[in-house]
Amino acid sequence: MNNNISGKIVLIFGGAGGIGSAAARDLASKGARIAIADIDDERMVSVVDDIVRAGGSAQRYHVDVTRKELAREVVDRVVADFGRIDVLINAAGVMLIRPLTEIDTAEWELTIDLNVKGTLWGIAAALPFFLKQGSGHIINLGSVHGLKVFSPGGAVHSASKYAIRALSEGLRAELSETPIRVTTVTPGAVDTGIQNKTTGTDSARMLEIYKKAIPASAVARAIAFAIEQPDNVDINELVVRPTTQAI
Repeated sequence: MNNNISGKIVLIFGGAGGIGSAAARDLASKGARIAIADIDDERMVSVVDDIVRAGGSAQRYHVDVTRKELAREVVDRVVADFGRIDVLINAAGVMLIRPLTEIDTAEWELTIDLNVKGTLWGIAAALPFFLKQGSGHIINLGSVHGLKVFSPGGAVHSASKYAIRALSEGLRAELSETPIRVTTVTPGAVDTGIQNKTTGTDSARMLEIYKKAIPASAVARAIAFAIEQPDNVDINELVVRPTTQAI
């Protein structure tokens, strides 16, 4: 294969989740070697088994991305096992939609810890290796809620996704004199099951919105598009949403 994907070592934090697992399968089918890191061991086993049965290459690594020392340990292990990392995909995240007036600080804390800190810890772990080897590609999963505040109920989630967009753009600018690429993939409603994690007064509304959601494979194709570009082309942001989605 001559697609600029074949042979690349791709580490996916959140690789057992909907978008992460779809990207893992798609990239493996294009010849990438996949390192899947996730907290859900059972789903990781399933994804790795699927890839291997299809003739691809994948290994799994347990991680809690909210703990920076564990993210660094996974990166160290992947480099030891594969010799390098070419692409880091930060796909771990949560979407908990609830009005601020309901004051659920546990959900707020989880949102920031997983969406923002989890992305930061992935970057902190992989970036030194990218700088040392003089190449690499960081792909962060944002959201259309990082383009426009989703309200009512989405203020905290939007805050986390606005943060990811700002981090990605700041990192891209800092690395603009290096060969390291930075991409933000910004999905709209994607049928990953994440909509089922919204509880309380907003659950019915979220389920209604997601009736027209696109499959995770659509976002996986966008991720592959960013990776397969020539090394001197950096796709900085891709927005992928259902045709019928207004936000």
